[in-house]
Amino acid sequence: MVKLAANLTMMFNEADFLDRFGAAADAGFKGVEYLFPYDYEADAIADRLEARGLQQVLFDFPAGNWDAGDRGLACIPDRLGEFQDSVGKALEYAHTLSCSRLTCLAGIAPENVKPETIEQTMVDNLKFAAKQAADAGITVLIEPLNTRDVPGTYVSTSTHGRALLEAVGESNVKLQYDVYHMQIMEGDLAMTIEANMDVIHHFQLADNPGRNEPGTGEINYDFILPYVDSLGYEGWVGCEYRPAGRTQDGLGWTRKYL
Repeated sequence: MVKLAANLTMMFNEADFLDRFGAAADAGFKGVEYLFPYDYEADAIADRLEARGLQQVLFDFPAGNWDAGDRGLACIPDRLGEFQDSVGKALEYAHTLSCSRLTCLAGIAPENVKPETIEQTMVDNLKFAAKQAADAGITVLIEPLNTRDVPGTYVSTSTHGRALLEAVGESNVKLQYDVYHMQIMEGDLAMTIEANMDVIHHFQLADNPGRNEPGTGEINYDFILPYVDSLGYEGWVGCEYRPAGRTQDGLGWTRKYL
């Protein structure tokens, strides 16, 4: 059965961040995710989770200076120390929030650096993160992003994501498959998902174009979500979309799943 998690970076923006947990629970969600929790004390977030019976499903390693254009650190050779510090910080939060999945954003490929150096940096950083996370029972996820929304992103296809998994060779490094991103980059969603089901550990969704809720664009989620379920997937599907209007007004599509 499909399990939906509300993405609190994108959804329920009508409320302050800490109040979005209650809004998600009131809408019927049992799990939540978001990009970054680091502007808030972990204990304060844990209190909101416990008060509303929510599971923390996922969040990302610190991604550098987001406002300055950073979109992750893992592929950048001259920021190794910063990346390693980010892993430690994420693991501290994951411990407090009882979160077993962390997303490692690759970042923007640096200019004037050899492609093989960038690739090796990414592999080495993933190995470091995997070994640090393994003791805590945490899975590190690689998420390919589309190059239209994130120009220059280093990992932009499931093919590259899978190749990185194989190069890293750690059992707790898996693929995060965002249907929206992969519709833009690859299409052929059903076949691509099936081909990678053995390494996919988390799904996210939004419709295209617009990155709004399912039913507003071209992706047939009435087919895709049952199809993923039929393949035996038992994990979470994160609703990482921008509501076209007020969040609650666009939740009709969730009723068959919540």
